[in-house]
Amino acid sequence: MSPVVRRAPAWAALLLALPLVACSPDEVEQDPGARPGPAGSTPSATSTPAAPDASSPSSPPATQPLPPVPDARSLPALMREDFTGSRIRYGRVVEETAAYTRSEVTYDSGGVTVSGVLLRPRGPGPFPGVVLNHGYVNPDVYVTGQGLAREQDWLAREGFAVLHTDYRGHAGSDPAGRLARETRLGYTRDAINAVLALEREPWVDPDRMAMLGRSMGGGVTMNALVVRPDLVEAAVIYASVSSSYLDNLRHFTVPSRPDAVEAIYDELGTPAESPEVYAGLSPRTYFDRISAPVLLHHGNADEICPFPWAIETQRLMQRAGVDSRLEVYDGELHAFIPQWQRSIERTVRFLRRRLA
Repeated sequence: MSPVVRRAPAWAALLLALPLVACSPDEVEQDPGARPGPAGSTPSATSTPAAPDASSPSSPPATQPLPPVPDARSLPALMREDFTGSRIRYGRVVEETAAYTRSEVTYDSGGVTVSGVLLRPRGPGPFPGVVLNHGYVNPDVYVTGQGLAREQDWLAREGFAVLHTDYRGHAGSDPAGRLARETRLGYTRDAINAVLALEREPWVDPDRMAMLGRSMGGGVTMNALVVRPDLVEAAVIYASVSSSYLDNLRHFTVPSRPDAVEAIYDELGTPAESPEVYAGLSPRTYFDRISAPVLLHHGNADEICPFPWAIETQRLMQRAGVDSRLEVYDGELHAFIPQWQRSIERTVRFLRRRLA
């Protein structure tokens, strides 16, 4: 099946004048060690054939037996964990607008306290819920709720209850071990538990839950979708990292954090020694478990997360039977500034349709 790809026209000058498209350096959420590719190194969006619009819901795939566990540090091991979800604990109110109240919160993630921000729309609800998984920001400088600021505001104004998780090891959360960070398994636990915590709020509709992830958070979102296929009713991924763990390791970690690479190899073995272990950390290995529809946004000039990664992820999702669509934005970089307005309007339409 050909990947479903839609292309946005390059009308950056007009969109730059729209509100909420400005992005501070912290909000760009660039992954460390990212290297811009040479000019012309990414294929044109027109190189991927278009398929019919996949806008109608599809039946979830048949229940699959759990895959074997290649290592205790793997997605199949996570599939076997019990996730119960805690109640959200409220801290100080940091902002009140005519549309929503933003509060600092914490929740429990398997015995780990995780901080974040919660935006509650005005009104009695129940509101559909969205958990936001942010991209890479150095944990040493990260502050609670950082990243995805445009999405937080826009979705809350559109009537979505929004929980932005900081992840463990960030802001007011408990510390995280190195391997939990580098494999993103700890962050995946935190994203899953964020959904389970949010849906316990009496003003949230537990049957209308979604997840949105950007950059590194796109990988976390894909992990969550394969670990808990019943977790959400829809998912959105922006400018995501690769669905292959090795792609990300080689592109980001090897050139920027050699000490982390050495620690990973010491714990898991090298890719040549333990290929099954690294496959077990790649969500693409388990795409046939995804039951929620997925909307992907990616710029074909992304200088941080190469555009071919998005093409390959979409191709593999389609081959696995996932109801997915890739929206391609001509000339758009990783920060998604000129065409962000177009993308968020598409996102809201997608979520309203899928969470109806």
